[in-house]
Amino acid sequence: MNKKAIRKIGIFIFIVIISGWIGVLVDSLLTEQPEGDSLGMGIWLVMPLLAAFIIILFSKVSWRDLGFKPNFKGNMKWYLASAIIFPVVTAIVLLIGTLTNWIDLSAFNLRSFILAFCSTLLVNFIINIFEETAWRGFLTSQLLKLNLNDWKLYLIVGCVWYLWHLPYYLVFLPEADIRAVMPVSRTVYAVVAFTTYLSWTVMFTELFRVTKSVWPCIILHTVEDSLINLLVISGYINIATGKEILISPINGVITSILYIAVGIGIRAYRRRAYNTVVS
Repeated sequence: MNKKAIRKIGIFIFIVIISGWIGVLVDSLLTEQPEGDSLGMGIWLVMPLLAAFIIILFSKVSWRDLGFKPNFKGNMKWYLASAIIFPVVTAIVLLIGTLTNWIDLSAFNLRSFILAFCSTLLVNFIINIFEETAWRGFLTSQLLKLNLNDWKLYLIVGCVWYLWHLPYYLVFLPEADIRAVMPVSRTVYAVVAFTTYLSWTVMFTELFRVTKSVWPCIILHTVEDSLINLLVISGYINIATGKEILISPINGVITSILYIAVGIGIRAYRRRAYNTVVS
């Protein structure tokens, strides 16, 4: 393996993992800040992308690796997929939840939900340029150069993505939001979230690989943030107590299985289309 490439990846991962804790330290010193929108959270969000840019500037990594080129030709179906994957899977989850009486939709107001959903898209799109350029554009693209098999790739990216989020769940995320998703402690919820990132990583990684562009991943992530968080945290649906771990549109086991299936499906398409070697 390329030792220089490994060193660059290692530096990036180290900065990513400490970025949130630096933000936590800053917030502990500057206490008069709004919950869920602090300077520390800003540091946490920006540092991974800054680290990627600095590494590129001082190494032989190409800017093209980040996947900023849209690559529309031949990929429009994947752009469409990126916009509908989360809505379709969420609709299936809601259907299962309704049929099993695990989810109550009586409080759901379609017009109100659509307006709230649309109002968050732009902000989430901008935020996810930072996230997806770091995770897919830099980390995934550099790991691909090491010729890892697919499963090792998913595991490394998923773990780093999760470890970056850990300060968010343990400190930054308002307690009320956690309770709205699942009636558990911060620590337990942080453990549950780990499986979510692993399941999503397959899907996000394969969408990046099949399109060779970061933009479908940004769209996918934007729709996710605007859809399922709003649906659950803002109370548009009610999940039966004790069934959250199974059917929650955010962290449910059934939900995660469906996203893994989507990711494996995209992987199967990529391998057939590009005649990739079995890995």
